[in-house]
Formats: sequence, C-alpha cells, structure tokens
Amino acid sequence: MADTEKDTLERIRKAQAEWSARREAGEKKFPNRAASFTTWSDMEVPLLSTPADLADAGFDFERDLGMPGEFPFTRGVQRTMYRGKLWTMRQFAGFGSAVDTNRRFKQLLEMGQMGLSTAFDMPTLMGYDADSPRAKGEVGKCGVSVSSIEDMETLFSGIPLGEVTTSMTINGPAIVILAMYFAVAEKQGVPREKVRGTLQNDILKEYIAQKEWLFPVRPAVGLVTDTIEYGTRHYPGWNTVSISGYHIREAGATAVQELAFTLADGLAYVEDCLKRGMKIDDFAPRLSFFFDVHNDFFEEIAKFRAARRIWARLMKDRYGAKDPRSWMLRTHAQTAGVSLTAQQPYNNIARVAVQALAGILGGTNSLHTNSMDETLALPTDEAVTIALRTQQIIAEESGVANLADPLGGSYYVEWLTNKVESEALEYIRKIDEMGGMVAAVERGFPQAEIANSAYHFQRQLETKEKAMVGVNKFQMVEPKRVIPTLYIDRSVEQKQVQRLAELRRSRPQQAWEEGIRLVKDAAQNGQNLCGPIQQAVAAHATLQEVCDTLRGVFGIYREAGSF
Repeated sequence: MADTEKDTLERIRKAQAEWSARREAGEKKFPNRAASFTTWSDMEVPLLSTPADLADAGFDFERDLGMPGEFPFTRGVQRTMYRGKLWTMRQFAGFGSAVDTNRRFKQLLEMGQMGLSTAFDMPTLMGYDADSPRAKGEVGKCGVSVSSIEDMETLFSGIPLGEVTTSMTINGPAIVILAMYFAVAEKQGVPREKVRGTLQNDILKEYIAQKEWLFPVRPAVGLVTDTIEYGTRHYPGWNTVSISGYHIREAGATAVQELAFTLADGLAYVEDCLKRGMKIDDFAPRLSFFFDVHNDFFEEIAKFRAARRIWARLMKDRYGAKDPRSWMLRTHAQTAGVSLTAQQPYNNIARVAVQALAGILGGTNSLHTNSMDETLALPTDEAVTIALRTQQIIAEESGVANLADPLGGSYYVEWLTNKVESEALEYIRKIDEMGGMVAAVERGFPQAEIANSAYHFQRQLETKEKAMVGVNKFQMVEPKRVIPTLYIDRSVEQKQVQRLAELRRSRPQQAWEEGIRLVKDAAQNGQNLCGPIQQAVAAHATLQEVCDTLRGVFGIYREAGSF
C-alpha cells in the first residue's frame, strides 16, 4: 500500500475516534433507544463503517469485489445484470385440481409473469396418490394434486413447454414428477434442448428442515444424483436440482446458517456426482440455488453476495472447475413466508416489498413475492396480483434495475458481506470435518443448530428484544377475519379419486406391469432410475405406485429424536 493510502487510512481512523468521542458526549441528550443493535440473525451492527474497517479486514477490490459477471461474482453473475434481462418473476402457484391450477397459470402469464412455479399438495409431496387413505382431507389443500401423467398433461394443457420455464417445488418423489413432466414435453413434441426449468429436488434440506422425506438419506441422495446425471445427458436446459436454503431459514436458521447449510448441501451433491465419474464442468453449470429473503434488508443483500463468492471459490479452487459457468451461483429467491403475520395481514404487503427489494439489490436471478394472505390460506387472485405488481413496480418504477450492484462499495455492505462469508465458511469447515453434509445430517448437527436458533429467536420475540409489528408491538384488536381467503372444496378430492379409478380400469395392464418391473429392477441393481421411471409413468403408473416400488427396495426413513 502506498504511503499516501496509509496516511489516508490513519486520518480516517483518527477522525472516526474523534467523532466517537463527540458522539458519546451527545448520547447523554439522545441515549440509544436499545441496549444493542443487531441484525435479524443477531450479528452486531456497527454504528458507522469506513474504509478503515475494510482495510483492517484485508478487503481487496479485485479479489473480493471485481466486476459484475466476472469471478468471484460478488456483484452478480451477469455483466449487465438487469439492464440486459430482468430477474424472472415467478409467482408460486398450485391448488386444487390440475384444472384449477392450469387456470391460475394462464392468468399469471397473461398478467406478465415470466415463468411458472408449481406448488404440490401434501399427498403428492409425500409420494401418495389422491385415493390413498393417507391423503384423505389433504387433496389439493396446500398445492395442486398430481397422481398421474394425465394430471400433469392437464396441468400444462395449452401451455407450450418449449416457450415457458417451469419450476416445480417437490423433493422426496421429485424424480417421478420430473419423469411425468419430461413425458408430457415429449408428447407436446418439444425438443429436449428446449425444455427449460428447475426441479427443487433437494432432499438433504428435507432431513434438515422441512421433514418431507420418503427414503433413508443415502438412497435418497442417490436419486438426486440420478436426475443430475440424466439431465446433464438428455435435458441440457433443465436445472435438475435447486439447492434450497429457503426451508432451512423458514425452520428458524439464521442467515449465516441458511447460507452455510445450503452450500454444504450443494457440495454433497457435487461429491456424489464426482464419485459416479462425472466431470465437474459437465454438471456444475446446471446446479441452481434457492434462498429466503428475510426482514433484515442489508443482511439479506450481504448473504446473496457472500453466497456467490463462496461458491465461485469452492468450485474453482476445491474442485478445479475450468468453465466459468461452473463458478456461477445462479439463484431463485422467495420472500420470507415465516415473516408473514396473521395479525394485521395488510402489513405483509410492506414486508414483502422490502424483502423483494433486498433480493433484487442482492442480485437474485428470479424471484417469488409472497401474497399478503398466505399465512391464512392459499392466496386469492387479488393477493397474487398485488404480489406480482410489487415486483413489477420495483422493476419499472424504482430505478434499481438500471445499475449493476448498486450497493457495491458501500462500506457497511462490504463489511457485512465479509462477515457473513467468514461465519458461513466456519460452519462449512465444521461440516467438512464431520465427513460432509450427509454425515452431518445423520448426526443431527444442522438440525440441532437450527432448533437452537429458532428457540433463541422466539425468546427474543417474547421478551420484545426483537419487534414484529402487530405481533409484539403496535398490536390492535382485530375482527376474526379481515380479508377473504381461498377455500378448497372437498369435491376436488372426490373428483381426483374418480379419475384415478378410471385410469386404473382403462390403462394397458401389460405395459404398466413392465414399467413397474423396470423400476424395481433398476432400483435393486443400482442403475439410474430416470429412464425406467419415465417409461413407467408413460405406461400410466401412478405416483404412489412408483414410490411404493422404491419404498419396497430402499425402505423408509424415521428420524431419530435428539434432546
């Protein structure tokens, strides 16, 4: 560093010390309104950040920041960012029957949505058909019911799968749902290279946070690797896994835990693919991510920036990836469902707007904004429209999309990005020492860390150390229902059961039996299951029939309690 730069930093440090002395004197007149100031995840926030803080942390512009679209991608994965292409506005949708959701899909596309994002109901998420006794009372309630390829065809009827990107939020039985989607695309005559979209398919975060699993951990991870391997060979435009921190955060994790555990999950899938003999640059460019955007504006921005930098360095330095696309962390984001309140639900519109802006300033590639009524029920048409318009107003009216990484170089943002990165890397180091994320999950390490953080935050709410407007501060006496909610009629379940009965009566028995046999044989022999499952669902095997076949080979999983 030149002497003039050192002199400048010393002058800044001296000025900051003098300012602090004057500030402390002034605090007698205006004392701090709280005992401490922390981020939503409990990191201490400095009152002031200066170039000296960055210099003390060893910050280097070229190494740590650089230019947008270039290694280490702190400033985003595209050189022109949103000037060239806005983030994909992808509202989460799915309820009732495939007919109901197809109607909502078309409505959203007409309103200017750029891609579809599919929510499935609980029976589908758990690998059960609508006529299973385990599905009773849950069909179509929290998402769309899909039990067969016929349901998938209806879901995307009139929607050209070669022109629209689709995201599907499903994990345990994801390989079966993906097979149905690919089969429908083939029926539509869409060339494989034009089938684009994302499958969540992140089973590790299910064991960590969301708890929707079907099989034991290791064979379940094998199914994820099957889809990555198959997609790499046959569907080059499809993201076969969306490594998801969203549900980890929703379960109570801090921003640092969300980041660390998500990236550690990604490393586990990378390791499994490499064990199969795949080359890093063949599959890493199609890995994608999914993060929560919570209430703390600057903490969330720092999290996205740190995520890209960590992943770029891990791919390049640990795994020797040569293709710059392998270094890029491409991410979808969703505003924090757990931050929505049933109390004063119109406040949620403001929360979502702030969170959406943080995700965009953090450089997300696509975004879902929650609807104000989602804490009460599936969203109404009006609430969905407001959520989508929130994104469109930010894109078209705020001006933030005109500049790549508008907050880059902010002393506080860069300091906080460094801090989030450092703490996340410490978690990743601990997980590496345990033998990787699969071993850490089997030990219950991330589960315990999240449980402790969730308990700590709840205590902070109860003592009012942290405030939620309308919940523990600025409460109001409200009527029992202040906004209309969406109701799913039981007739949805009855019609689904009837359709399944007709399917089983009319399908060609020999082709169905052959499809199920191929799935069983492939599972027993350790072969890639994507092809056999696609053949089975094309022969009208249902979701549960395929999943039950796999359960018969792999067994089921029950979580061991920990105290």
